[in-house]
Amino acid sequence: MLQQVNGHSSGSDARGEESFREDLQEFLGGEAPPLHQLDDLTKVNPVTLETVLRCLQARYTADTFYTNAGCTLVALNPFKPVPQLYSPELMREYHAAPQPQKLKPHIFTVGEQTYRNVKSLTEPVNQSIIVSGESGAGKTWTSRCLMKFYAVVAASPTSWDSHKIAERIEQRILNSNPVMEAFGNACTLRNNNSSRFGKFIQLQLNRAQQMTGAAVQTYLLEKTRVACQASSERNFHIFYQICKGASADERLQWHLPEGAAFSWLPNPERTLEEDCFEVTREAMLHLGIDTPTQNNVFKVLAGLLHLGNIRFADSEDEAQPCQLMDDAKCSVRTSASLLLLLEDPLLETLQIRTIRAGRQQQVFRKPCSRAECDTRRDCLAKLVYARLFDWLVSVINSSICADPSSWSTFIGLLDVYGFESFPHNSLEQLCINYANEKLQQHFVAHYLRAQQEEYAVEGLEWSFVNYQDNQACLDLIEGSPLSICSLINEECRLNRPSSAAQLQTRIASSLAGSPCLGHNKLSREPSFIVVHYAGPVQYHTAGLVEKNKDPIPPELTSLLQQSQDPLVKVLFPTDPEEKSQEEQGQSRAPVLTVVSKFKASLEQLLQVLHSTTPHYIRCIKPNGQGQAQTFLREEVLSQLEACGLVETIHISAAGFPIRVSHRNFVERYELLRRLCPRTSPGPHSPSPDEGRSASVSREALGS
Repeated sequence: MLQQVNGHSSGSDARGEESFREDLQEFLGGEAPPLHQLDDLTKVNPVTLETVLRCLQARYTADTFYTNAGCTLVALNPFKPVPQLYSPELMREYHAAPQPQKLKPHIFTVGEQTYRNVKSLTEPVNQSIIVSGESGAGKTWTSRCLMKFYAVVAASPTSWDSHKIAERIEQRILNSNPVMEAFGNACTLRNNNSSRFGKFIQLQLNRAQQMTGAAVQTYLLEKTRVACQASSERNFHIFYQICKGASADERLQWHLPEGAAFSWLPNPERTLEEDCFEVTREAMLHLGIDTPTQNNVFKVLAGLLHLGNIRFADSEDEAQPCQLMDDAKCSVRTSASLLLLLEDPLLETLQIRTIRAGRQQQVFRKPCSRAECDTRRDCLAKLVYARLFDWLVSVINSSICADPSSWSTFIGLLDVYGFESFPHNSLEQLCINYANEKLQQHFVAHYLRAQQEEYAVEGLEWSFVNYQDNQACLDLIEGSPLSICSLINEECRLNRPSSAAQLQTRIASSLAGSPCLGHNKLSREPSFIVVHYAGPVQYHTAGLVEKNKDPIPPELTSLLQQSQDPLVKVLFPTDPEEKSQEEQGQSRAPVLTVVSKFKASLEQLLQVLHSTTPHYIRCIKPNGQGQAQTFLREEVLSQLEACGLVETIHISAAGFPIRVSHRNFVERYELLRRLCPRTSPGPHSPSPDEGRSASVSREALGS
């Protein structure tokens, strides 16, 4: 009806005016459309949490999973396959549409908008899409579909040779997904395919807007999962893939007999869609990782599984090393065989700690307690897996990254871990939620705050909308001079055993003035509570400092450098100039902690995002059980409150929809001035320049 009113054509003035009034009356007097037909939440009246929730529920019930919310696209996870929603034909439809924003809301609308922004002839700007949401909300799937969309629309070569090159690049970029998901994702309490690392994918485009390559930057792999999995959770997918998908010959080579039990492989009876070994192998092949190298990778992973079965008994004499449990001797032998290490040095490295003391750096050998032996075993596995993951990322980048001279602009896809709150939260969750706080602030700064401030600068009459600013929480986590991060780092610098209770007391006393710090008096374990934008989370202080130090005994690195395995040699090169972490710790130069390294990489990421035009996709999880056709209002409500969606809708609904700079507007529409008949200005008419400025201002403000 709006189109009929706006596009009305009249014969005579009287007849046209009458018809216009009839259409207008019908429009104004007509009934409001059903909630499931509202494609944009700014059309909900009134805009409240309740009405927004009802609209999303109605659309979800009607199998409509995407809804606009002003500048943001809301994506509800269907928890079921909807293949027709992501077909290549639909991708091309959105790509070919004169105005894709007039089609149904979709991630392809966001994808096409970013692509057209890069194609802009007046001022091409790098673009970024920030996909956010809780764990299990569908961020990884959304990023995967966007990559497929760009692979389809950003490939229009003119010659057969360039077509083959473009096809190969597309295939490699798409094949990076299953490999990174196999090695970096796992089944958690909330999500069968939860990303246990963050990634920023830079899709590189040449001047003809063809995709020439890509680059992947990863953040904070949850390497502790290799050796420690929470109850009802699983290890990384790749371990289950090799155990379920290996052939009979491979089982013999990798010492993985049918039905073998591994302590680091919990819940092996569960079968997930992500357990497809052949998909991972095929993708690795496309990335240039040949079959012998693949087998080498899987052999090393099998070695880590057997390493996890090594168990020690308490030593009756502290001066003697802990002895192996009876069933662990075979595991030591098998693990050493798979990693191509000597059995005795492997066992000795786990049992005995080397201490350097005094100015002469005298070497002392001290038998480890059983707990220390377990810690060293776990550290060895985490070290190997982390290096292997980094090596895979470097292989992927070398396969898909374009020469800097061959691309001019990029579209970035940020798929970062969702906000997490588990029964037990440690350093991993603190870093993950810290990253989410920074991204929420980026959204607030870019859209909510910046748009309102711009209206004030323009002198527009504007009733400011209140929104949740999370600066107080960020000050608590990262502020200067005192914050949670600085106190944890300081504990790492002090040469003393870390006490969980003491750390809790320091945080409580030093940061008592923060409104975002709380304490659970009923907790039996030392902990503190941070009131995040998405809700309060209780963090346990036990193990925080050790995880932040992430100590790597130099004996472990030296042991791995002695391996005869070709892949392990690449992961642990012998470099006499490279100092171990312990040697660095004995020098005056401070050792970088996990928090410090993560904070630096996060700042670097935000600098990249600030240099781009950002677009936002908010993924919403309809229920925590991953069930289709189930919309739990309370769970969705908490997510809507946490991400400030209602405030976004308020500002979008009240704001001006068209935002074009004066220079871009003039460049774009200068040609139209030639089509306008020249008229002599009257005594009260503005000059041509004034008239042009006025029209530009009206266009820029959307009036």
